[in-house]
Amino acid sequence: MKQKKIILIKDTYISRMLFVLAATAVFGAILRPQVFPTLGTAEAVMRQSAEYGLLALGVAVCMMSGGIDLSAVYLANLSSIILGIFLKNQWGGQGAAGSVICAGILIAVITGILGGILNGFLIGKMKLPAMLATLGSGQLFMGISLVITKGKALNGVPSVLNGFANTNILGVPALFLLFAASGAILHIIMTYTRFGQEIFLVGTNIKAAVFSGLNEVKITIRTYVISGILAALSGIVILSRNSSAKADFGTSYVLLTILIAVLGGTDPDGGSGSVAAVAVAAVVMQIISSLFNMFGAAINTFYRNIVWGILLVATLIINHYFNRRKRI
Repeated sequence: MKQKKIILIKDTYISRMLFVLAATAVFGAILRPQVFPTLGTAEAVMRQSAEYGLLALGVAVCMMSGGIDLSAVYLANLSSIILGIFLKNQWGGQGAAGSVICAGILIAVITGILGGILNGFLIGKMKLPAMLATLGSGQLFMGISLVITKGKALNGVPSVLNGFANTNILGVPALFLLFAASGAILHIIMTYTRFGQEIFLVGTNIKAAVFSGLNEVKITIRTYVISGILAALSGIVILSRNSSAKADFGTSYVLLTILIAVLGGTDPDGGSGSVAAVAVAAVVMQIISSLFNMFGAAINTFYRNIVWGILLVATLIINHYFNRRKRI
């Protein structure tokens, strides 16, 4: 039987994204020399990049497997709402004990796992297209959130959870450390474990992966469970940062997470990508977003969607060009 040669692509995504990060930081310092190159700005960028950075990591892993997760934002919102309701019912939103906080976080993570299992089942077992399956499940998650909250924002989270969002460890925001730790664990999984290589194989050629004896359904479900867990962690971050949760919070994150994943070099067709580069891309996007905020009324916020769209299309073209040249 003829063996198919797997086409590999040299990993230049990390160095490319680090260059983009440095260039973006220098550009920001030139445009806003009095406010951008400060410790306060750096701290704000790290803290704010955590919530959609976690989402982008999950979306990127799904894309590496040849799929996509459009439901991550809505699953994050559902997890944050369930966590907030649990804490409010237990302690009225004030001074919750550590054990209750841990129990609530566990419930939120379980919510993310169940959402990931649903997505993986629909895609892996039912063979539904990933885009349509996660689009539908995303509406399901948002609908459940709307029913639970009756369309209102959930406020009054415990002070301990809110304090976590403002905590620094050795000068680094705790939220960013959570994001970095999640990225590091995911990088190890994708780079050094058999499961990570199986995800890439499924994304490269699913038929060849099945013929080689891989369990496509099992791999797909596990992949989307990872995305669900990261979505739940993002929901926890959202609740702690904003002291509230809402069913339709961060709807623009759907496009933004895809942009971050692609900017980090993830192939939309599956089979290649770099977790570390995606993590750096999340920081780059937050720097750009912060620059928009620094210009204030001078730049209409509605232009952001135009910029994100242009960046997404341009990144797709550039990555496609580099991938074609660096195939061996």
